[in-house]
Amino acid sequence: STCACVEYYGKALESLIKQAKIMSIHGKMKHKRNKIFTEFRKLPGGILVCTDVMARGIDIPEVHWVLQYDPPSSASAFVHRCGRTARIGNVGSALVFLLPMEESYVNFLSINQKCPMQEMKPQTNVLDLLPKLKSMALADRAVFEKGMKAFVSYVQAYAKHECNLIFRLKDLDFASLAKGFALLKMPKMPELRGKCFPDFTPVTVNTDSISFKDKNREKQRQKQLEQQR
Repeated sequence: STCACVEYYGKALESLIKQAKIMSIHGKMKHKRNKIFTEFRKLPGGILVCTDVMARGIDIPEVHWVLQYDPPSSASAFVHRCGRTARIGNVGSALVFLLPMEESYVNFLSINQKCPMQEMKPQTNVLDLLPKLKSMALADRAVFEKGMKAFVSYVQAYAKHECNLIFRLKDLDFASLAKGFALLKMPKMPELRGKCFPDFTPVTVNTDSISFKDKNREKQRQKQLEQQR
């Protein structure tokens, strides 16, 4: 749903999936976008993590799956996203992830976009990759900060969803969401002010002590900390 989510999950998938090429694309990339898109089209296979910037007006041959991790903010964008697969007589699959409280979106799409859907049964024996993501955040401040920004941007995008009768921010389980983003602590943001999260356990580590793997960035950070002190 947001550029920050693409940055974070693109980085995560690069570390978690070694047997496939992972590429990321979003609206803030500007000049790099065309280069990444051209490179991806030439690949024999791979995964493209993207925002709605790739939902229409582009053609990538033989896309087998379109996974909509976040429901798009508009119903028309949902159909455009699905349209990236099964093009010119080919067969393809599209999957959207919904929370139980969001299931009425299925009926909304069947009426609004004449787009019938079938429920896909949850996969069994799924690996728990969240501890690995947490370890990555503890080992590199860049990953930790990307996760925090992604969470904040996700909550803000959810609050602005076109179908706010279905996607209600007040019903969102922030603790579970933070766990899903493998956060080390809850960020400070207006939407969370005054709320308690007994189901979320922050790490005991002082997150200010997490350093950047990039030595130049860490040097710059230490310089700023020194000035603040």
